[in-house]
Amino acid sequence: MTARRPRILAIDDTPANLLMVGAALGRDVDLQVATSGRKGLAHATACPPDLILLDVMMPGMDGYETFGRLQDDPLTRDIPVIFVTAENSPDDETRGLDHGAADFISKPINPAVLRARVRTHLTIKRQGDLLRSMAFVDGLTGVANRRQFDETLEIEWRSCRRTASPLSLAMIDIDHFKQLNDAYGHQAGDACLKAVASVLKTGMERPRDLIARYGGEEFVCLLPDTELTGARDKTEELRQAVQQLRISHVTSGVAPMVTPMVTMTLTISIGVATVIPQAELTAEGLVAAADSQLFEAKRSGRNRTCSVAFGQAKP
Repeated sequence: MTARRPRILAIDDTPANLLMVGAALGRDVDLQVATSGRKGLAHATACPPDLILLDVMMPGMDGYETFGRLQDDPLTRDIPVIFVTAENSPDDETRGLDHGAADFISKPINPAVLRARVRTHLTIKRQGDLLRSMAFVDGLTGVANRRQFDETLEIEWRSCRRTASPLSLAMIDIDHFKQLNDAYGHQAGDACLKAVASVLKTGMERPRDLIARYGGEEFVCLLPDTELTGARDKTEELRQAVQQLRISHVTSGVAPMVTPMVTMTLTISIGVATVIPQAELTAEGLVAAADSQLFEAKRSGRNRTCSVAFGQAKP
């Protein structure tokens, strides 16, 4: 499988400078360009790059203000930024680095220096991304962990609020998991968690969709830009896919001495909530709404999905 080319965003109000950057970096990168700070911010949030080359002196929103906006947004704050400017005094360089920039390149741009600096910071970013991914993955199931979910929820909440888009969240719980552990042992329980996690992860078809282990036998699914009807359809697909694993589950609704244990197929219950984020609502409220629907699904007999439109969201 061919590796994705690094994505570079160059922000400069002079088209000739953007052409020079493109010529210097060549076809080894996927270069995106923007001729103003505002356009650069729009590019960065719509399709986050691996690295940003940012001109300091621009009309309207200059490089320092643009960089501040990038730092304020959870979606873009971890993207390394190299300041590019005709101002090359030690004070100017210090100011750029003090702002938190990864590096500082003076104009006129030396193509060899540009390529070397870009290569270095892409390598550093890849290493950082690898470490972050290790910290954000659940060790048993291989899906995202609670920490990753919490951070992603914050990012998607802000993004959907900015665009007035729906955000759906599903709480997923394996039915009667304690009885399964008691009947088959913890190793079988772990194998069950891995199998369920794998099916749920396979069902995440879009890049921004996220499945994470929330804790114990509970998972959480985040579906940005998804209305309630679409979220219900997707979670029903997940519920049926888990049932089709046909994992044996010994359980009993009455005392074992009265009725023999019955072999059943493992199932999940799901609670879904959808919201269009607004100032008076919170991400925590969305989680609580989905959790309430999960409780309702279990109270109603399990192996089902219950859902609600939270706040102003429309089904």
